[in-house]
Amino acid sequence: MHAANEATVSLPVLTEERIPTVVLDDAHVIYKVHKGAGGGSSPVASLRRMLTRTSAPNIQEVHAVKGVSFTAYRGEAIGLIGSNGSGKSTMLRTIAGLLPATRGAVYTQGQPSLLGVNAALLNDLSGERNVVLGCLAMGMSPEEVARQTPEIIDFSGINERGDFASLPMKTYSSGMAARLRFAIAAAKKHDVLLIDEALATGDKGFRKRSEQRVRELREGAGTVFLVSHQLGSIRDTCERTIWLESGVLRMDGPTDEVIRAYEAYANSK
Repeated sequence: MHAANEATVSLPVLTEERIPTVVLDDAHVIYKVHKGAGGGSSPVASLRRMLTRTSAPNIQEVHAVKGVSFTAYRGEAIGLIGSNGSGKSTMLRTIAGLLPATRGAVYTQGQPSLLGVNAALLNDLSGERNVVLGCLAMGMSPEEVARQTPEIIDFSGINERGDFASLPMKTYSSGMAARLRFAIAAAKKHDVLLIDEALATGDKGFRKRSEQRVRELREGAGTVFLVSHQLGSIRDTCERTIWLESGVLRMDGPTDEVIRAYEAYANSK
């Protein structure tokens, strides 16, 4: 396993059926944001602060994840729910190694893959070319890429209203681009796949295909984390759900129980 915020740690190989893939141990994530442009952001003002060792007046610390601990295992599909700003996306970025834990530790098996609505694709290249480059970047052989490219395009549904696969990505709607990103990522088995609202786009048919693909990834001994405000998708694909609220882990357990508690909380506000 790899510790996202410290040196690689070798753990003993477990032979039990439940093999951990992600471990968060009292993880805290604190980052700084600019509250506004203000009058103290010029190079001269920055240099003055450096010389006088004072901080910028318009920088605020955000404690996005507060002492979260849990263990995820191979073959699990785990939903992440919570109000806007509850720390779900921040936690995924920390698991993926894109944002370090300020305190505590994050251990992962292999390199987790984060799939979000803002995942990078090359806007000036066609959808088909992005499929090829994305698959090659994931380590597929040229033969695998040639075989899977038509399947990925069909899965994404971008050609349902014309030959969009041959058009530049910049001509795509945000929903089309999100569907293609998921189709590319889901074409490969992942030890840990982190999905951040990437299934919220598209029609009912695409959502059904996506949910089935998540099940297949889970059954292939992978671990899937799914962030979604569509609780129906969480219910259909995840047997376990984690509820974050204001950065705090409020509940971790069977999906139906956690969602019932979350809905009761949301309706009481």
